[in-house]
Amino acid sequence: MKFLIAPNALKGSLSAISAAAIIAESLQKVFPDAHCTLCPIADGGDGTLDCLVRATGGKLFSSRVHGPLASMEVIARWGVLGDGTTAVIEMAEAAGLRLLRLDRYDVMRATTTGVGELMLEASKVGYTKIIVGLGGSATNDGGIGCCRALGVRFLDKEKNELVDGGRSLSRLDRIENKREETRDKKVKIVALSDVTNVLCGPDGAAHTFAAQKGATPEQVRELDAGLRHYATIIERDLRRNVSEIPGSGAAGGLGAGLIAFCDATVESGIDYVLDLVRFDELAHECDCVITAEGMIDSQTLRGKGIEGVVRRARQFNKPVHAFAGRIGGNAALLRPQLGLESLHEISPEGIPLVDSMKNAGNFLSSKIKEVFSAKR
Repeated sequence: MKFLIAPNALKGSLSAISAAAIIAESLQKVFPDAHCTLCPIADGGDGTLDCLVRATGGKLFSSRVHGPLASMEVIARWGVLGDGTTAVIEMAEAAGLRLLRLDRYDVMRATTTGVGELMLEASKVGYTKIIVGLGGSATNDGGIGCCRALGVRFLDKEKNELVDGGRSLSRLDRIENKREETRDKKVKIVALSDVTNVLCGPDGAAHTFAAQKGATPEQVRELDAGLRHYATIIERDLRRNVSEIPGSGAAGGLGAGLIAFCDATVESGIDYVLDLVRFDELAHECDCVITAEGMIDSQTLRGKGIEGVVRRARQFNKPVHAFAGRIGGNAALLRPQLGLESLHEISPEGIPLVDSMKNAGNFLSSKIKEVFSAKR
């Protein structure tokens, strides 16, 4: 039996590399003669930096930058691919929700400033291409913090700079894009999105993601109105319509900011990664694919890792078995919607989330052995 093991990170619990190793070890106990090919993946969210650097034989660096709150500083990792010319930035390293305790979630004030600082450092070093992974954000600022760090000015009616966070977007009156005058035109920006959401509206950044970053229903409406106003000013001052581009709502609208001010292209994170790790070639040679994710729910259908894995595996008629820390919604409905052969929640019923995350490795191993022992 040939298994292709292609898990995503189980956010807050296991890296994709660790999850792949656990799955392979567990399978070997059920099928001692099994051939396991490890292919850890990422989709633009958590783990993208490690996945791309590992897959290409690149290098990791770290820099001190602003964190998701203006009062914070963090040591953020970034990297360069094995080609020596492409930098990789995972926005969550500087502006991720994982950097905040639950009692410090503040989506109204959270900023992407540190992301821009990392991009600026990479461009000064001389890298001609910068990949930015957009997942895992604590922010909903439309990318104004990031783009301000790169030289763009966002002014209110009194010509004052906007304060940090999505709370200020509704006061935007004018954009001064100084970056156009100074930036190196040779630097190409590619934003990897783990979702296809647009900037605003029912499927936009605020309505889809702000609540999980701590926003109240009233704040969600305020943030969405701010993003709508922001898009209007961008269209007026830059003559660019960014509001309906798939992925523009990723990372609290950072996708839109990078498109507007950096001429970034937004690409599917999972497809970019699967191409890089030669997933199609490996899938063609296997008997089945095993994948994993921290949470599987309706959002998984919007460009997340497992959706991409199934779509690619289906080309070769390979079944995909998925394992999740938690399943949000009806698993019996999600399984056929995603095109999965099987779908399993690894956490035992009734276990608190914090305990599930602490013991994710053991739970994943147990569930793998349980499921595939029954298939022998």
